[in-house]
Amino acid sequence: MNRNRFLELLPHYLANLVLVLLAITALRRFVGDLGFVVELVVVVAVVLAYPTVVRALGVAPSAWKSSDEKPPGQE
Repeated sequence: MNRNRFLELLPHYLANLVLVLLAITALRRFVGDLGFVVELVVVVAVVLAYPTVVRALGVAPSAWKSSDEKPPGQE
C-alpha cells in the first residue's frame, strides 16, 4: 500500500475505532454488562455501518469508491 493511500485512510480507521469505543462505553454505561457476544455484535455493526454512512455523507476516501464509479468531472 502506498503512503498517500494510507494517509487518506488513516483518519477513517481512527474514527471507526473511536466510534466502536464510544458505542461499547455507552452500552456498558446505560445497559450494563451484557457479555462478550453482545459487545462483539455491536462492534461488527459499527464497523460494517461506518463505510455506508461515510459514503452517504459524501466523504468516503477514493480507495472505498467502486471501480465503476467515475471521479467527478470525468463523466
